[in-house]
Amino acid sequence: MKRTGAGVIVAAVAIGVMLGFAIDQVLTATGRPTFTPSFLLPILLVLLGAALVAFALPIRRAIAGPTQTPIDPFRAVRVAMLAKASTLVGAGVAGVAAGLLAFVLTRPVAPSLGSTGAVIASVVGGLVLVAAGLVAEHLCTIRKDDDDEHPGPPEPGLGLSHHD
Repeated sequence: MKRTGAGVIVAAVAIGVMLGFAIDQVLTATGRPTFTPSFLLPILLVLLGAALVAFALPIRRAIAGPTQTPIDPFRAVRVAMLAKASTLVGAGVAGVAAGLLAFVLTRPVAPSLGSTGAVIASVVGGLVLVAAGLVAEHLCTIRKDDDDEHPGPPEPGLGLSHHD
């Protein structure tokens, strides 16, 4: 499994920004109020990030601890995939919230502090989830063994022939 790259995270944020901006644009064009996320969203994102790191810590202790106890590889993969998914979800949520914020701040009327605070908190909560996902992904990384190398097919003329 490859670790989550910066390009994927930037793409998720960019798509989220465009989506958030478009949502508020459509809502305003149809005469509805702009979208404001709940104050519970950033709290839940931070709690998810904390739980994710808590799931990854025992795996890291088993891998890098002085005793190096055996770990269930399926558990490690599940936590690593949850970390990767959390990173992408956090980037998307942060992007959508940033798009909502960009829309509200570009209007001629100053937005209310309550709605702006919820949107800014959602951006921060999404970024915290991205950071927690990347940390958990790092904690679940197992160093590569020498046995993991899979050599390709032998080059012609260098190996033994079945005609010898």
